[in-house]
Amino acid sequence: MPDIKTANELFLAKKFQEACAIYDAILDENPNDLSALNNKGYALSKLKDYAGALACYDLALSISPNDKTLLTNKISALRKTKQYKDALQYCDQILDSHPDDNITLYHKERILFSTGRYSESVRCCNAILESYSENEEVLFDKACALAKAGDDDEAIRILAKCASLSQSLKNKIRVHSAFSGISSSPRFQEIISE
Repeated sequence: MPDIKTANELFLAKKFQEACAIYDAILDENPNDLSALNNKGYALSKLKDYAGALACYDLALSISPNDKTLLTNKISALRKTKQYKDALQYCDQILDSHPDDNITLYHKERILFSTGRYSESVRCCNAILESYSENEEVLFDKACALAKAGDDDEAIRILAKCASLSQSLKNKIRVHSAFSGISSSPRFQEIISE
């Protein structure tokens, strides 16, 4: 009998094809197994088969329409396929009942940035930073959105904090296109050379 524990171990070992084969065997016996559907969808996402992943999430959501994990994973797959409008609708569905869900806020701030809604992206970043003030990735995303929105001084202030937190962020700051408008600023140059 196929075993979800074995499939999950294969998934954790990054053997996504092998894990999917076991998830399929489980689903042959029980097509409504939410764990197998979700985990297969996640494995397919790792394999960049987003259409297959979305099909798994849609089937699982037809069984359990408000399952937050399924909705979150669907948002991720939609985001990766640039289906931003649908992804935002699912973000808002989760945030209606879980307004402080940082994972959903993170997806939403990234989607808003990708669609040029920089001020809204900054607001989502601020909501996350209220409970996790040293989140390096969110601080970086906030600086990107601020720079794109034209708030150069605040972007540079946040970038200085990012650079002090992580050398890898300092490297990202050097090359990210969001900072092209401020890259010649002496303060920006100071941040990336420290």
